[in-house]
Amino acid sequence: LPLLAVFCAAGLAHAEIKVGVIASSTGPTAVVGIPQKNTVALLPTEIAGQKIEYIVLDDASDPTNAVTGVKKLLTEHKVDALIGPTTTPAALAMLDFVAESKTPLLTTVGSAAIVQPMDEKKRWVFKTTQNDDLIADAVIAHMLANGVKTVGFVGFNDPYGENWFKVFSTLADKAGISLVANERYNRTDQSVTGQVLKLISARPDAVFIAATGGPAVLPQAGLLDKGYKGKVYQTHGVATNDFIRLGGKAVEGTLMAGGPMLVADDLPAGNPIKAVALGYIKAYEAKYGAGSTSTFGANTWDAGLLLQKAVPAALKKAKPGTPEFRSALRESLEGAKEVVGAQGVFNMTAQNHNGMDQRARVMMTVKGGKWLPLKD
Repeated sequence: LPLLAVFCAAGLAHAEIKVGVIASSTGPTAVVGIPQKNTVALLPTEIAGQKIEYIVLDDASDPTNAVTGVKKLLTEHKVDALIGPTTTPAALAMLDFVAESKTPLLTTVGSAAIVQPMDEKKRWVFKTTQNDDLIADAVIAHMLANGVKTVGFVGFNDPYGENWFKVFSTLADKAGISLVANERYNRTDQSVTGQVLKLISARPDAVFIAATGGPAVLPQAGLLDKGYKGKVYQTHGVATNDFIRLGGKAVEGTLMAGGPMLVADDLPAGNPIKAVALGYIKAYEAKYGAGSTSTFGANTWDAGLLLQKAVPAALKKAKPGTPEFRSALRESLEGAKEVVGAQGVFNMTAQNHNGMDQRARVMMTVKGGKWLPLKD
């Protein structure tokens, strides 16, 4: 009997930490989701002597599938933490189940609506992408510095586009920039000619596109095709080399504020993010080939870095697979300070579950088929 008791105690001590991952590795948002899924294979399989198991599910870019997946991860696999999903609509659809099960979610979506304003549900969610206002602030500053007085807006007809419109229009208004057009389209649309013609007829100095992945190319290509000569800005939803590959000449000159990883080679030597970003790029390209990295994968990498910091403290309080461990993990994540990631530096608080500052954004442009930081 004593031997059996010892064996059981040892078994408990070595219970694996289970991390569930939901990514859109198929469907219209696959260009964002594939690097997120691929990055999971690079995350640590052991933290503080504890083995980590990752269970990865594809939601096929569909919020309903994301909900089905998260239920499976919570009930069948009894995961200790979650990473993902790829889209804002999917994250919002999952929120109730994450909060009800009291399981920390490290989300990789764009919209700040998943962590703001803080409430009982959102206290279980932490976000590894830059909040929209941090990005919008840099875009507006660039517009002001370059004489942009009128802007046409076109975005997804879903929570991503809506939240961006809310954030961007508020900041533009404060800056004295007039929004002269407001158009929407669906992620699955094959044509946006009507919206493009309305934008051009409003004659804005610049157009701001609030979309992600491949579908973000559509309005920009349409504007070029119809002879639009003004500046075109995108959100960090296009912070990937795939955007350039898909858009080709149509996206040359695109302006964007995005994560520093995309221009890691060009970051100053003293920037703490540079070494982490280059380390991630090296690991990713060793496995998946040169030029294959994207900032979307880096958001998953940073989720892994935050877990590496949070898990040791949580293990001192409880064992994996228990509600107590999940709660300790949430508390530990909330206390994360100056955690340097590939996309920024994280300082979480009870009210701020993103914790990124101006170090998490760089104003850049597409030049000669490459993202380059702007020097001005």
